[in-house]
Amino acid sequence: MRGIFVTGTDTAVGKTVVAASICAALTERGKRVAAFKPVVTGVDEQPTREGPPAAGGPPARDAPLTDHGPSAELPQASRWPPDHELLASAAGGWRSAAEVAPYVFGPPLSPHYAAALAGTRVEPERLIAAAHTAGASADALICEGVGGLLVPLADDYSVLDLARALALPLIVVARTGLGTINHTLLTVATARAAGLHVAAVVMTPWADPEPIEESNRATVERLTGVTVCGLPPATPATLAEAGAALPLDDWL
Repeated sequence: MRGIFVTGTDTAVGKTVVAASICAALTERGKRVAAFKPVVTGVDEQPTREGPPAAGGPPARDAPLTDHGPSAELPQASRWPPDHELLASAAGGWRSAAEVAPYVFGPPLSPHYAAALAGTRVEPERLIAAAHTAGASADALICEGVGGLLVPLADDYSVLDLARALALPLIVVARTGLGTINHTLLTVATARAAGLHVAAVVMTPWADPEPIEESNRATVERLTGVTVCGLPPATPATLAEAGAALPLDDWL
């Protein structure tokens, strides 16, 4: 398969925004893009503030209300839908949200625990088959993981295991501020130890960076030998523009 696997240093670091931006930018180029996310959790809790938080991802589920009130009252362009719906839309809408994510759970929990509470289990074979089916009918498969690489999808199967099975170039999404050096270096080291190719690190949101953010970017690039990019802040309406700022031709 041709494509990209998007992972992160943690949860809520902006993986979905990065993955959706890549999907939207490639779709705007006329590519047939298949978005894939193995598991989505937390769909029972609605976003409660406008726009992405500082980390660059969808709105925090437990964020305080803004002057705009609940998300349902926000302008359409400012609402962030659930991950699988956003990815499906960004990829051109030719695959449904249900096809993008084989498993969807209500509580905002680790996939293995959310599945257990629902009385089921995430089956690795189903995930791999769904990813290959999606990729076979597309120019590129953009797979977004869940949380970080070592998050368990099932009791004995992690995001890292899925990434190894799909063998796509890895994009690591990271925060820009304090703590990101350690988190990013650990993620890159874990990926490489598993035999994965880390194509790039994307820090988000990248806009008017502070000196510490510039230093973090340069330090991660120097210590890993991996290109570190910045994704500008985006809304659901500007994903393609944000994705066009990334060196997509170097990754695909």
